[in-house]
Amino acid sequence: MTEWTGRTAVEIASAVREGRATAADVTRQHLDRIARLDPDLSAFRHVRAERAMAEAEAVDRRAARASLPLAGVPVAVKDNIAVAGEQARSGSAATSPDRSSSDHVIVERLRAAGAVVVGLTNVPELCLVPMADSVYGIARNPWNEQRTPGGSSGGSAAAVAAGLVPLAHGNDGFGSIRIPCACCGTIGIKPGRGVVPHAPDDPTWFGLVENGPIATTVRDAALGLAVMADEASFAQLGEVGALRIGVSVRPVSPGFPIAARYRRAALEAGTLLQGLGHTVTRHMRRYPAWLGPASLSSWYASARASAVGLDRAGLDRSTRRLTAIGGALAAVHLDGAHGRDRWRSDAAERFFGQTDVLLLPALSQPAPQARRWGDRGGLRTSAISTRTASLFGSWNIAGWPALAVPVGVDADAMPVAVQLVAKPGGEKLLLELAAQIEAAKPWPRHAPRYARSDGNRETAGAAED
Repeated sequence: MTEWTGRTAVEIASAVREGRATAADVTRQHLDRIARLDPDLSAFRHVRAERAMAEAEAVDRRAARASLPLAGVPVAVKDNIAVAGEQARSGSAATSPDRSSSDHVIVERLRAAGAVVVGLTNVPELCLVPMADSVYGIARNPWNEQRTPGGSSGGSAAAVAAGLVPLAHGNDGFGSIRIPCACCGTIGIKPGRGVVPHAPDDPTWFGLVENGPIATTVRDAALGLAVMADEASFAQLGEVGALRIGVSVRPVSPGFPIAARYRRAALEAGTLLQGLGHTVTRHMRRYPAWLGPASLSSWYASARASAVGLDRAGLDRSTRRLTAIGGALAAVHLDGAHGRDRWRSDAAERFFGQTDVLLLPALSQPAPQARRWGDRGGLRTSAISTRTASLFGSWNIAGWPALAVPVGVDADAMPVAVQLVAKPGGEKLLLELAAQIEAAKPWPRHAPRYARSDGNRETAGAAED
């Protein structure tokens, strides 16, 4: 029997379209792998085993199977958007236990393209922090199970990095796709505003949140974005011409230092791209002094808005504290609105300058430990969150596309990534540039412990199949 776990979404879809594999067989193998390996990772809150198999069999019966872009591809969906017949808990016991009556438009598009939804992935409560623990479990990083996979799309990134699925859905309000991709060695793109339908359904985060794909290859990420955006051209990647690339290794604020390993990775990625024919210069402009505080205030305000209508007694200790801070700031009109408007109006353009793509570190500091952060105080959680993930939120506020792409492994045997940012409409440009990096400096598609496609565990540092 042909083994389909560990394969790319492009490979699987091609095989199912051509009749070399069935969606049912592909899905069964991935469900078996999830059953064996996910107990150690807690990437999933809920696995839809019976329903997924029924959906896969329905894909095999579809008359249009030969034209489906994601034919038979098992996908995971982040547990904060609606999947018909399932709960959407957003990592919280305080959210409604009612089952969704219909699919979110993103899930509709994935299913219409032939994908099979195998499960809903773990997130931190209300998707507020760059970790992935909740009352439903502590998601762990496949590269080092003592570390968090990041957040808030941490379960999705962990599932992809462990080969439990080839493609996952995430969404990104202050880095929530890019952070876990950087932690887990996967690739993920936050599209610009309006490219993919908004998430969650109720846009409480001031329009900062965008849906996007998480994958192990650029081609898979491009295919996932094409389906989510209902724009086939995203999947047709071409050769990118010579670009003006600015490499910035400055922190957003003096209190948010960037670890030397991540500054070095960005500079080395710039050197790589210069060798590929691009004009690469150091981007020396400083972020505006007010941007860091505005971003932090916006985060607290988003926490407060996310908890409206929920029973506070059912929330984690950390969440209660974050929402209280958001309420206190709102009472004195310090919810970040003015800073968001300033950055969007012209500051982002002036900061970006004449470059085509900005290259900067992804993480500021290494991924925190995997633990029950929700039971801890809000101030400590705030400190961990801002120290790790200070470089992401600016581009949510601007509404510009941004992508996290792996570029190596550090001395702790953890993946290292950089972030690429472009002006509105630059999603395909970012994917094409990431494809150049992938071709010049390939990365391990899966965490070493999970690299074997037969599901056997490997020792850390083992080579990818």
